[in-house]
Amino acid sequence: MNCKVIMFDYIGTLVEPRNYALEASKRKLHRALCEAGLKSQREEFMKAYAEAHEKYRRIRYEELREVTNAVWVSETLNKIRCKTDGEDPRLKAALNVFFQAFIDSLNLRPNAKKLIAVAAEHCRVGLVSNFTYAPAIYASLRKLGINQYFNAVLVSEGVGWRKPHKIIFREALRILRAKAEETIFIGDSPTEDIEGAKALGMKAIFVESRFNTVADLQKCGVKPDLTIRDLKEISDNFPKLVQTMNICSG
Repeated sequence: MNCKVIMFDYIGTLVEPRNYALEASKRKLHRALCEAGLKSQREEFMKAYAEAHEKYRRIRYEELREVTNAVWVSETLNKIRCKTDGEDPRLKAALNVFFQAFIDSLNLRPNAKKLIAVAAEHCRVGLVSNFTYAPAIYASLRKLGINQYFNAVLVSEGVGWRKPHKIIFREALRILRAKAEETIFIGDSPTEDIEGAKALGMKAIFVESRFNTVADLQKCGVKPDLTIRDLKEISDNFPKLVQTMNICSG
């Protein structure tokens, strides 16, 4: 069996936000919308935004259907008598402002770049990320200097479905021209990454992160093919590790 593809989760697995303040970004979003002519009172906006966000959060996590931020921001504005829709270019401009601080907060985890580069020497490399605004992911990959290593980048906003739904994994396999049994998925979420990947027959490596610990993995009852605490464990031993998982690189 040949390992043709290595797939990575992104946030938590390869990168982590540091010193990110969501409330400050929400205030910047409101200010950007007002400056674009979509004026509202801040308190009224924030209340309506929280309600719309919660509505679509349930859809996203319960149905695994991805919903982009523009949908609930436009719903927020319409609720407070500010007519717009999800295709309004002013929303995209404001969302770029909203996400800039998050992009700036992302830092590569130790040994992440080394691992991606080593994987790219042996296999095709893919990124599969649950995120509501794909431009933020693409911008951060460029900022961190790792976009060139990926043969495919799939963001749930663009696919329409979130991990662990099979559709987003199948689409990644299709684009990367590989079968599930020829693929290793590396991620930090027991359900979204490990359970999702293994449901399609991929090998799966769980990497502990600030968001998900080994204890969290054990509570979920999900069993990866390999559990590690540090990306260095993979980056320093990539060919040998692949062999121990009954997949031969080449």
